[in-house]
Amino acid sequence: MSQATTDLEHRREAEELAARKKLPPPDVAISPPPSRRKDWALGVMGIGVLLAICYFAEVTIVVILVSALIAFILAPLVDLLSRLRMPRPVAAALVILLLFGLLAGIAFLGINQADTLITELPKYSAEIRHDISKAIRKVRNLEAIGTPDGKPPRPRQSAGDWNELVTRGFGSAAEIVLAASFVPFLVFFMLTWHEHARAATVQLFPPENRQAAHVSIGLISLMVRNFIIGNLLIALMVGAVSTLVFALLHVPFFYFAGLGSGFLSLVPYLGLVLALLPPLFLGIGQISLTNVLWIAVAVFTLHVLSVNVLYPMFLGGRLRLNPLALTIALLVWAWLWGAVGLLLAIPITAGMKIVFDHVESLRPVGAWLGENIARKRRDGQGSG
Repeated sequence: MSQATTDLEHRREAEELAARKKLPPPDVAISPPPSRRKDWALGVMGIGVLLAICYFAEVTIVVILVSALIAFILAPLVDLLSRLRMPRPVAAALVILLLFGLLAGIAFLGINQADTLITELPKYSAEIRHDISKAIRKVRNLEAIGTPDGKPPRPRQSAGDWNELVTRGFGSAAEIVLAASFVPFLVFFMLTWHEHARAATVQLFPPENRQAAHVSIGLISLMVRNFIIGNLLIALMVGAVSTLVFALLHVPFFYFAGLGSGFLSLVPYLGLVLALLPPLFLGIGQISLTNVLWIAVAVFTLHVLSVNVLYPMFLGGRLRLNPLALTIALLVWAWLWGAVGLLLAIPITAGMKIVFDHVESLRPVGAWLGENIARKRRDGQGSG
């Protein structure tokens, strides 16, 4: 009996020893997985450095971005000519010359129309001066109501301040011309060296991230091209309808006012106000108050339709930015670059979202910039 008990104890000790040998070392078994350290101070400093670079290098960055946007537009035409066995440098040069020739023709027609307008304005100078003086008196009376002594306050915003807001960072007209002179050359090299630039850019990333970088660059290219083409189509549609409406309301130079109103309506958040300026300016002293109201109603209706119908139709599936993130982006880029930042804010933010969606650590930021997750889940449950 005692021998059986001893054998059983030896067997149990042998089993416990074997089980202990199978266990991992205590430090491996007990220690939790290493947690990723989040240094918020370094992150904030990095964002501050990037904003400072964008602020002080505005001219260089804006010229590069504008050149890239033009290159994205012209790339399909260059590809088409290349498939027709035309050398790519020749195709790129031909397309660039055609584009800038078209722009020069439009500018020439615009200058002629402006000259004709200036020639016609003196005929209505008395009515224009009367209307402007009447509006100024009303504004001064309203300003005098809010002052203690009943006198209108001095103007706080000069014309130079508004000019600085629009052209801040570009300096004088000579600097603007000098910066713009680089655009054709940058577009040419972007079109002829795009394959090398794309492959070299992908090679800058570690091997495990090159596939994500390749996909991100392709999606950004597609998004920018669709964004520009979509905005151009929307502007032409709104401009055509505006031209017809202004012609029916007897607005002078209605074709000039219609196209100008259509393109100005594309400016984010300020488009509604800016779209009213061409027809109202050209119609000073020549259209009745009733027609002014009809112009305001027409511009407001077209703006609402373009924002709620045309934009989702042409661009809604490409941008996928929520209104809060878009508004903050417009505010930040307008603060950095003025009017130019207001125009470039949407494609820049949409491109940033594409990059964030393909970087594991930045996917929460991309999700924050994107559409409503809760609504997507509800839509998915409803469809299911």
